[in-house]
Order: sequence, then C-alpha cells, then structure tokens
Amino acid sequence: MEWDDIQQALQASIKSAEAYLVSPWFYMQAGIVLAAAGLSLALASFLRARVNPTSLAMGLPAPLRALIRVLMSRAGTIIFALLISISRAIIVKAEVMRHGYLLSTAASLATAWVIIRLATGLIRNELVVRAVSVAAWIVAALSIIGKLDDVATALDSVAIPLGALRVTPLLVLKVAVSLGIALWLVNILGNFLEARISRSRDLTPSVQVLLIKMVRLALMVAAFAVVMSAAGIDLSAFALFSGAIGVGLGFGLQKIVANFISGVILLADKSVKPGDLITIGDSSGKISAMNTRYISVAAGDGREILIPNEDLVTQRVVNWTYTNRNMLVKVNFATNYDADPNVVCKLAIDIATQTANVATFKAPNCLLTEFAETGMKFSLTFWVADLDVGADNIRSEVMLKLWNAFKSENIRVPYPVREIRVRGGALPVETVVDVQS
Repeated sequence: MEWDDIQQALQASIKSAEAYLVSPWFYMQAGIVLAAAGLSLALASFLRARVNPTSLAMGLPAPLRALIRVLMSRAGTIIFALLISISRAIIVKAEVMRHGYLLSTAASLATAWVIIRLATGLIRNELVVRAVSVAAWIVAALSIIGKLDDVATALDSVAIPLGALRVTPLLVLKVAVSLGIALWLVNILGNFLEARISRSRDLTPSVQVLLIKMVRLALMVAAFAVVMSAAGIDLSAFALFSGAIGVGLGFGLQKIVANFISGVILLADKSVKPGDLITIGDSSGKISAMNTRYISVAAGDGREILIPNEDLVTQRVVNWTYTNRNMLVKVNFATNYDADPNVVCKLAIDIATQTANVATFKAPNCLLTEFAETGMKFSLTFWVADLDVGADNIRSEVMLKLWNAFKSENIRVPYPVREIRVRGGALPVETVVDVQS
C-alpha cells in the first residue's frame, strides 16, 4: 500500500511538472531569466570598464578592499539575483502570477552562489567556508521546494524557557549568524580606528594603547547589544547570568581581573609604555606590546618575556627610559704602575668621545679609583643617548678600542700568573702567585 502511495505521488508530481512546462507562465519566466542574465552581463561589463577596484578601495582596511574586489568580480551574479528578485516581486504584487517558481528558484540559486563566493573570497578558515557553503545551499534548497517557512516554524516551536527568555533553535541560529557578522565588522572597524589612532602624533604611546583597548571594548559591547536587540532578546533577561558571572569573577577570575585593572592603571599613569627599556626581577628588555593581561618584553636574544600586569604594579620596576632615553655606561679597567695615569685617563676619554653613539651633551669622564696590589684601577663613564643601539654593544666597542690603544702605547694590563715549584720529589707542592705587568 505504501509503495502504491509513493507511485501515485510521483505520477502526480510528474503530471504537475509537465503541465507547468507547457504553460505560458513558464516561458514568460524563462524569458525574464534570459533577459535578466543578458542585462546583468552587460551591466557587469560596464561597471568593470568604468570602475577600478584598486582606486575605489584605496585607503580602506584590507578586509573592505578584499570585499570590494570580490563584489566587482561577482557583479554579474549579484545584479542577476537582484533583477530576478525585483521581477518576481513585481509580478506577484501585480497578481500576474501567484508564486513564480522558476524566478524564485533562479533567485535562490544566484543568492546562494553569491554568498558562497563572498565566503570563499573573504574567509580564510576552510571549516567556516564549508559551513557557510552548506548552510547557503540548504537555505536555497528549502526556498526552492517551498519548505523554508515550515522549517523555520518547526525550529521556533521547540523552546526552553529561561526566566523571561525563550530560547529556541531558530533564535540560537539567528544570534550566532548575526553575532559572527557583527564581530567581523567590529574587527574591521577596530583595525581601521587602531591604524588612525596609532598614526596620531598628539597622543603618547600609552594613551594610544588605552584608547585602542577602550574603542575595541566599546565596539564589542555595542555589537552584542545591537544583535541581542535585533533578535528580540531583552537584555534584562541576562540579570541572572550577570550575578553568576560576578561570583565567578570574585572567586575563579581574581588574577585575570587584577591583571586587567592593572593594565588599565599602567596605561593611564604612563609609568611604562611601548618602547621603554625596563628591568623587573631577573628580566630585562624593551616593551614591545601592552595587552589587557600582560606586557610583552623583547629580551634582545629572540625571546619574548610575558610579564603579568599585576607584577608591574606590585613589584619594583626599573624603567631606564621613564624620563629620557639616556643611560650611563661604566667601563672598569686596570693598568700597571709603569703607565702614567694622566695619559691613561686622557686616552680613555678621547676613545669614548670618538666612539659612535656616545652622547655629546655630557663629556665622558675617567677616574683613578684605586692603587691595588696588581696595579692602578680606573673607571671610564660615558652616556649613551640611543638605547636602540644597545649599551652593551657600545661598551664592547670602547673596550676594544682601549685594548688596541694600550697595545700601541705599550701600556700593560696586569694579570695573575701562577708558578708551581716541586721540592725534593713529587711532594710537597708549593704554589706561588705572581702578578705580571
């Protein structure tokens, strides 16, 4: 009996299709589709000849430039979908035809194709592209067979009440799709505003970072509020969840909140900022980035040290560039007693003065610090103005020049020498330490 019902349904569908194919309305719709296809191709060629995507997208963020390129490359399909949709709406509104199935099918397929092309052109994640493609084809297929409204009603019929909030599968899908699109747009706008703020010379680096964080947070909150309101969700329904979140923040997220608040304090009081050279504990380096939870310190040897913001607020921090970027460098050395200390000091000062990247706002100085057993000890001090070059590099360069100058002037650097003397056989062994000048 069931097989007979299936056969009868198939036969009825075939007869209906045959009747539809021989009706004048089918050929009228086919003519509209062909006319729309030809007109869309002509308009797309006209747009490509008159509009240059590169000049049109100049100055815009990279995602918007990619969007314009994809839209221009698929202009024909987009125009075709618009023309078919407008034609069907006019025909149905004028009651020339009730449905216009062929026009509806063409519009659904063209729209699905445009959405898939946009996804593949803008999204780099293959999993997301496949999900968008499958969803687009499913919606197009349901629209073609006229079951889209029925499926939407079925998804909306299953509900889980959460206080004043009625959660349905349809609501979850709408919110997920809308929120994904909104966050993508927020990311584009945030990157655009970040580039504008970073190029502003009237703002200090710390204020720039603070503004960027505040703008991104405000955009995300605004996007969430708009999506919830558009989906018909009253934000007061989340009052129960906000209390639970508050309890979680008080217990499980103490460190995260502390680091976030500490990051805001650091950005506001300008005690540290990107580009500063700091030392905290055993870690030293230049601040390369400041985030809401930590700062990134480039150690100079390829390492990136991530220091929680709370440590910078609660621990002792040495900021070498807090008021200026000058650093005092000290080089300690010694000579034998045969050398003239006046000549040694003058020679050391001349070498430091002639070394590149040594600051000129204050002259180098050399002091005789001690008459030791092994020789005379000196201390050469000079200032470095450009810390990007590296104080250790300049110290090494000055010491190499001192060594070469001592060789030229026959100035000896004392060093210890040990002699081992053996008396009356192998034992005992006596060690005598002498200093060679």
